[in-house]
Amino acid sequence: MIRTMKFPVICILAVLQALQLSAAAMSNSVVNMSHYDLMRVDFDRMRNEGIVGAIHESSYPPYVRDDKYFRRQVDATRAGLLWGAYHFANARDPVRQADFFVDTVAAAWRRADPSGRPERVLMVLDFEKNGHYPGGTMRVEQAVAFVERVRQRTGKYPGFYSNENRIRTVLNSPSVSPAYKRVLANCWLWVANYTYAPRDMSPWRRWHMWQYTGDGKCLLRPRSEFPKNIANIKNAERNMFYAERGSLRQFWQQHGWKVSD
Repeated sequence: MIRTMKFPVICILAVLQALQLSAAAMSNSVVNMSHYDLMRVDFDRMRNEGIVGAIHESSYPPYVRDDKYFRRQVDATRAGLLWGAYHFANARDPVRQADFFVDTVAAAWRRADPSGRPERVLMVLDFEKNGHYPGGTMRVEQAVAFVERVRQRTGKYPGFYSNENRIRTVLNSPSVSPAYKRVLANCWLWVANYTYAPRDMSPWRRWHMWQYTGDGKCLLRPRSEFPKNIANIKNAERNMFYAERGSLRQFWQQHGWKVSD
């Protein structure tokens, strides 16, 4: 009798998907941060270790500006990195949140001298369950109002960030109208999954960015391909971009907001 080793199904799935995505064009070239990262970030070292873009929390409930956003925008831009901003949402007025987000990003850009101003800012709505800020969790119809307001103000739909399970259970609920899904499909998708590579999910054709580790959580192997640290940040939040590394700048150019005086 030939004995076969029995692996958990989820491990087999993770390996197969990782192999499939390795064959596709992926680059481990984006990091995201917030005020919870307390260190002074070494962006030059980050760039030398292969990071091309950084996305930082700019605002969070209740209408608070991340106090580390401006300094890091300047330092990252001077180090030659692409720059992005995200807003952690709650269940309050979505249009007011969008305005606060856009105004916060614009104010930081205008406050900097030319060497600390990114050419374009990649904007993102953080649509995850809110368990640590006041105001509850943003609903789907509020997310729609938020992204439409950002598009109205900047001319660009923001990215849409959430974990894979939340996207599948919340956005694909029968109570969510097809019209809402069509609006959100205009956003590029940034999905978190620390266990296995994300699968295709409605209403998007595919994801654009994959956060595979955060707070030290990452079940993917090998660690050489899925590291958890970067530069002087331990247990960083790191992301795969679904394209060749050179295309990340084109992606930023296409989807980023060109702020002006």
